[in-house]
Amino acid sequence: MRVELKDIGIPPRPAILDEIDREMARDAPDFSRLARLIGSDVALAAGLIKTTNSPYYGLGKKVRTVQEALLLLGLKSIVRTIAGLSLQGMFKDAPRLERFWDVSAKTACLAGWLAQKLRSEVGLRPEDAYTFGLFRDCGIPLLMIPFPEYEAILKVANADQEKGFTQVEDELLSINHAVVGAELAEGWLLPGEVAQAIQHHHDPVALEAGGLDTRPARMVALGQLAEHILFLGTGRGKTAEWAKLGTACLAVLGIDEAAADALAAEAAAERAWDADC
Repeated sequence: MRVELKDIGIPPRPAILDEIDREMARDAPDFSRLARLIGSDVALAAGLIKTTNSPYYGLGKKVRTVQEALLLLGLKSIVRTIAGLSLQGMFKDAPRLERFWDVSAKTACLAGWLAQKLRSEVGLRPEDAYTFGLFRDCGIPLLMIPFPEYEAILKVANADQEKGFTQVEDELLSINHAVVGAELAEGWLLPGEVAQAIQHHHDPVALEAGGLDTRPARMVALGQLAEHILFLGTGRGKTAEWAKLGTACLAVLGIDEAAADALAAEAAAERAWDADC
């Protein structure tokens, strides 16, 4: 089977992101106008306020309106937050993707939690780590929906103990979910470093010295550790990817196996993947 990027229906950027982009280009962005636009979508407004009040932002006060969220977070953070909310809402009515989104949301929560715990080691903002965790595998549903046979390819890639996940996809499909996900991230105005990390999150070369810029490489490593902790904590055992990439990930994060085990135990005790994030 051969699939090219042009064969995949990358969802267009949500219109509200275009509006925010236009305001960001102005000398004096009109926050009141943006608040009205976002507020016209009740679910989006509620999700934005809930996310702004999450522990990751540590604002110290409860946000009650969209305009307060805009003023406190700034437009760049709002872009990431709204993109994430839009992504989650896009496939909510696809039952076969329910487990996928559950894992993605929990991995994102853990990535943000780990960024807080390892702030001095990795220097990543929790909200950036969360965004990467949420979008990391967004290429999977974009391939699964138009190409039902892709599900079988996923099973082969998950089971392979030697080849990289995206290497298997490339061999069987001629494209992989990381490339597709990076395309969506760029189109949806996510930071370049997030798109870069998405594109290389299964690539062992990305974890080598000089393979990627420091921040995207740390995002990749943090995402793999988050997934590893989630699978251990929920009784699914070690992932094949952690067996292949774990040692390199720990080196990038500047921690050893004992520290990773301690983080896994703490996350399990707190059920950090179920945090209100």
